[in-house]
Amino acid sequence: MIELYSWATPNGHKVHIMLEECGLPYRVHPVDIGAGDQFDPDFLAISPNNKIPAITDPDGPDGKPISLFESGAILLYLAGKTGRLLPADTAGKYEVLQWLMFQMGGVGPMLGQAHHFRIYAPEKVPYAIDRYTNEAKRLYQVMNKRLARSKYIGGPTYSIADIAIYPWLRSWKNQGIDWSDYPHLKGWFDEIGARPAVQRGVEVLAARRKPITGDKEREILFGQSQLNQHR
Repeated sequence: MIELYSWATPNGHKVHIMLEECGLPYRVHPVDIGAGDQFDPDFLAISPNNKIPAITDPDGPDGKPISLFESGAILLYLAGKTGRLLPADTAGKYEVLQWLMFQMGGVGPMLGQAHHFRIYAPEKVPYAIDRYTNEAKRLYQVMNKRLARSKYIGGPTYSIADIAIYPWLRSWKNQGIDWSDYPHLKGWFDEIGARPAVQRGVEVLAARRKPITGDKEREILFGQSQLNQHR
């Protein structure tokens, strides 16, 4: 059984959805990032960047245990383990992988900054809000154009690229997005959201997550606590 260390965030949901899609048995260990659980030494032993999600698999390569952090790496591992949601042919595989990297290097970081400056920052910085809202809109347009000519983000079949991107778009309101500007992407979003495994995945730990409203939570997530763990 896979041991999953996670929380109800977009990056966490990516792995929750993948596990549900693959039908792999897993056990959830909540890591409350607002309370500082990510700094626990046992968690840092498998996730040295103190970020969720992370997994351990007692039945890893060659039957040996393995632990992994970084959601993109976990998606690739689970795809390889199950032979699902990543094309077997070389060209198809790399078509999917480029869009997975697009999510990891663009969609996640940029939309995360949009969330931060629009919602969580203690002071409103107009330049930062405009900068990341505009970048969110640009990324949505890239995806909209892609889906005007491709059924799924990574090609003709549903894949880990779709799984990686979908959870980040669930907070479209917080990103300053108007869906009417992105009709192809909206159609894809609705289709992915209707999948039973996706619906199960986004509910994992969802009832335990609370809004980040206090200075203590903000300090744990964005302040000196992050730096202190790496000294």
